[in-house]
Amino acid sequence: MMQTKNLTRFGFKKPRRAFTLVELLVVIAIIGILVSLLLPSVQAAREAARRMQCVNNLKQMGLSLQSYHGAFKRFPCGYCSFATRDGSGPAEASIDPVTWDAAPGWGWSALLLPFLEQQALADGLQFDRPIWDRDHANQIALQLPIFLCPSSSGDREPFVVRQESGAPLARHGGQILLGRSHYVASHGQESCWGECGSAAEGVIFTNIYTSETTTVPVHGDAGNVADGPFFRNSGVSIRDVTDGTTNTIFLGEHSSRLSEKTWVGVVPGAFTHPQFSSPENGPDAAATLTLVHAGPSGGELDITGFPIIHPLNFPTFHVGQMFAEHAGGGNIGLGDGSVRFISDNVDLLLWAELSSMNEGEVVDAGAL
Repeated sequence: MMQTKNLTRFGFKKPRRAFTLVELLVVIAIIGILVSLLLPSVQAAREAARRMQCVNNLKQMGLSLQSYHGAFKRFPCGYCSFATRDGSGPAEASIDPVTWDAAPGWGWSALLLPFLEQQALADGLQFDRPIWDRDHANQIALQLPIFLCPSSSGDREPFVVRQESGAPLARHGGQILLGRSHYVASHGQESCWGECGSAAEGVIFTNIYTSETTTVPVHGDAGNVADGPFFRNSGVSIRDVTDGTTNTIFLGEHSSRLSEKTWVGVVPGAFTHPQFSSPENGPDAAATLTLVHAGPSGGELDITGFPIIHPLNFPTFHVGQMFAEHAGGGNIGLGDGSVRFISDNVDLLLWAELSSMNEGEVVDAGAL
């Protein structure tokens, strides 16, 4: 006799009961809730991985600085420029009449290439010739992963060097494409670029606590103003960092979301332009392609007349300050090769103290 279990009298299986519309909607809603609970954790894990990669990048650069110092008994220059004390020099120096920036222009990060496992690239560059030399066109536009922070939401491709007006700056009849970097070196509290670079004298803040200023000679030597480890034609050694390498910022982040930076160097006559506007930002001189400063800097005042200190992510959004896109702050590299995470809410005076290398301020490292 035919078994009738699960069969109708016609021999077919009984149809199974399907989900109702209400049940389906409930299931979808539950899945949506679970995904919404999981998504922040996934995003946090991804950002943690990106931040770790950024730390590793800075760590490698910090170690390469130590290796460079071991080889040459000094750290690399912020950028290398024909030295002039009156603005004169040979035509091939391409001296900017306003800033006295000049060829060859190679920056600190380009000089570190041999110590960053980029010996082949370094061998293809002629450091005694300008970075914009036609023979360098392909190399200087390269994208190097170690100079790119994964958390930066800005461009990663090479960019066109621009004049103050925003128009492309041409050399040898063509535009200049530079490989991008999301990392910068510290000029200290003070800045000596733009017109300061060619001034007879400049005003500096000699006391960050009282805003006391002093007038000093410049005459083309940025070292008479800069109180950080990197500036035009710098050659700072460890013994010059009298505040201590563990208490001095050497490197930090600058996302291309704010402005364009490069691992290559400085082109005389170039300007760095902000990618978005704030009441305090605008184009700045060519040195800011590779360098930033912390403030206060002589003549740099806010709308109320007080000297400006701009730590990482400070809402002045200067093209000459550090800027990161990690949640809550960003990474800096200290002179001893270590890397620290700095909060967006870091104390202004503490940031200024960490930025100078020889001002004698007492740094409370526990406040970081």
